[in-house]
Amino acid sequence: MADRDEQVHDEAADGTQVPRGYGDEDADAQRLRRISAWRQADRILARTPVDRSLGEQLAALTAGAATVTDPDRPADIYGDGVVAELEQRIAGLLGTEAAAFFPTGTMAQQVALRCWAGRTGNATVALHPLAHPEVHERGALSAVSGLRTVHPTSAPRLPTADEVRDFAEPFGTLMLELPLRDAGFVLPTWEELEAVVAAARERDAVVHFDGARLWECASRFGRELPEIAALADSVYVSFYKTLGGISGAALAGSASLIEEARTWRHRYGGQLFQQFPAALAALIGLDRELPKLPSYVAHAKVVAAALAEGFTEAGAGWFRVHPEPPHTHQFQVWLPYLADALSEASVRQAEETGVALFRKWHPAAAGPPGLSFTEVTVSEAGLEWTAADVRAAVAEFLKRVDRQ
Repeated sequence: MADRDEQVHDEAADGTQVPRGYGDEDADAQRLRRISAWRQADRILARTPVDRSLGEQLAALTAGAATVTDPDRPADIYGDGVVAELEQRIAGLLGTEAAAFFPTGTMAQQVALRCWAGRTGNATVALHPLAHPEVHERGALSAVSGLRTVHPTSAPRLPTADEVRDFAEPFGTLMLELPLRDAGFVLPTWEELEAVVAAARERDAVVHFDGARLWECASRFGRELPEIAALADSVYVSFYKTLGGISGAALAGSASLIEEARTWRHRYGGQLFQQFPAALAALIGLDRELPKLPSYVAHAKVVAAALAEGFTEAGAGWFRVHPEPPHTHQFQVWLPYLADALSEASVRQAEETGVALFRKWHPAAAGPPGLSFTEVTVSEAGLEWTAADVRAAVAEFLKRVDRQ
């Protein structure tokens, strides 16, 4: 999606922000219409906090708080209390010495990469051109932290060991986004990931994982979270992606790194007075969603295969489900139609049938005009869908596309 850093945002299936235009009243009206359709749908592949009203979210947080902590305890002040409890929980889950809570993942990674630049003496970060800092952060790594970025590959996948080992210039940190969202939530194999990390070590570079969605990587890798995190020198995880939290992130690593990161967090304005709503929502998400992720990942494969079958049976012509099978519980679907036409068909299907198959569609950043994609997420609500349900929904969706 081009020029994301020049736009404000709408919501994707997992609450992730995606672009819409500044001051566009029609876009605002369409956004509210979509949210209303998603909320009222009888069947949907993923229900997210975006689909719930403010009152519903407050009620859910109040009800869930008692399941993860004592509501009568004092609220947090500058990172103690329930925030410190969350940090300890994350360090334990990832098997690291320590972890620090951050209000945003952008800040967490800014701090991590800045710390590594100082420690390695090299301010160059090797990462993918589709990685979050390059596409979604308005050039923050250079503008705020004075870092420089280079790209070992531009292929729509993470770099290979040879690409890292043979890259023509030095870098201090290799950042790997797991999974690489904008390429289709793609992951390497475990053996490929081990080889890439080893190649970075051969170059005396440190390795940082952008693990905003690290939680759902374990199924493909066939490894537990501590073993995955142990490959890297630092790991960032998100609490609102996948886990359904309100906001917030954590940076995990050695005790000395996290101590330094806390200093930079304060300097960057991240030392907030109270953060208990975000911390509570994160703890609730860890308890409720994390154990279910393997079932989501497994069922995403069923949904993706049924989508492909449905498009074929309906005579859709060209389409792409990517990757097939999905590497996580999220994947892309591509069709040769204008994004607005597909978004309209999606919301109309939800309004007319009570079935929300797709959410918002986006124009491709490259390629011929009229090529669009959407992101599909399968979570608890999607587990009730059979392959036949998916195929039937595809047929209904395409009927509405044909009328555009």
